[in-house]
Amino acid sequence: MTEVTTNKKQGAGGLTASIFGENASVVQILLEGRAFFALIAIIVTFSLLSPNYATVSNFLIMANHVAIFGLLSIGMLLVILNGGIDLSVGSVLGLTGVFAGFLMQGVELESAGVILYPPVWAVVVLTLGLGAFVGAANGVLIAYFRVPAFVATLGTLYVARGVALLMTNGLTFNNLSGDPSLGNTGFDWLGFNRIGGVPVGVLILAAVAIAAGLLLSRTAFGRWLYSSGGNERAAELSGVPVKRVQISVYVLSGMCAAIAGLVLSSQLTSAGPTAGTTYELTAIAAVVVGGASLMGGRGTVRGTLLGAFVIGFLSDGLVIIGVSSYWQTVFTGAVIVLAVMLNSIQYGGKARKL
Repeated sequence: MTEVTTNKKQGAGGLTASIFGENASVVQILLEGRAFFALIAIIVTFSLLSPNYATVSNFLIMANHVAIFGLLSIGMLLVILNGGIDLSVGSVLGLTGVFAGFLMQGVELESAGVILYPPVWAVVVLTLGLGAFVGAANGVLIAYFRVPAFVATLGTLYVARGVALLMTNGLTFNNLSGDPSLGNTGFDWLGFNRIGGVPVGVLILAAVAIAAGLLLSRTAFGRWLYSSGGNERAAELSGVPVKRVQISVYVLSGMCAAIAGLVLSSQLTSAGPTAGTTYELTAIAAVVVGGASLMGGRGTVRGTLLGAFVIGFLSDGLVIIGVSSYWQTVFTGAVIVLAVMLNSIQYGGKARKL
């Protein structure tokens, strides 16, 4: 009888143990699963407050909004896992969106007296290249010139935003749908089309998340990233190419920001130089809410996505029930502070320098 009872107890706790560990306490479970529990609480709360919240169409609309922050957050996760921070992602989003809009408007070659209208695929490739270039610049400054990540990416934030303003003279590129006679249509496909009823932006987020998850869990690069983020000196002594990893994560972060810029510009069919302002804060919040450690070396793509959905569903829920959109900034700041406090509890209150 005792053996049967023991086996039953073990079976009942098997799922919890497999997820949170054999000796997980209630507090540990709540801390490690906080993003999931918070998301459930948000959905339940706003469903009770508004009958229009918990509908399939609204969930798809909100998920499409979250796609922008989710893409930025995945890039931010890679940087934070490495023990860094990337404050430039919002400005890179704005710059790459403006760059794509600039190309869609046509590139005038004064010497030849012609205007080139590149096809959409070329616009996408060139925009991703620009995002990668900005990320590489950040990585080189940090890895080889030993500029603190906070300072390097803060500088890039201003440079990227300034270049976007110069390219547009402070105005917005509108009507980016293209012209069939010029062969450059299809840009708005990213923003408005659906595949199987799911917005393309959400599918792009899913594809990037799967790729990032596989990169972290199934490749040597993923192992190098976790080890260098946890202890850079020890990783370097064990043969990890620390500088190469460091540059790579900033390149990937820049590319994620470029994808987000393309999706956002496509959704709006316009590109403005102020797009993405303060989005870096939302991306950091999503990563931290998802359980990643700001000290580096700890975090998952799954948790980061949950964090992005927590913030996105909360913001949209506030709008649906009639709360002023200005309060979203207040709540985002509160979420960051609360998440950092919980991280401090979860990871023992250790701090690190950025």
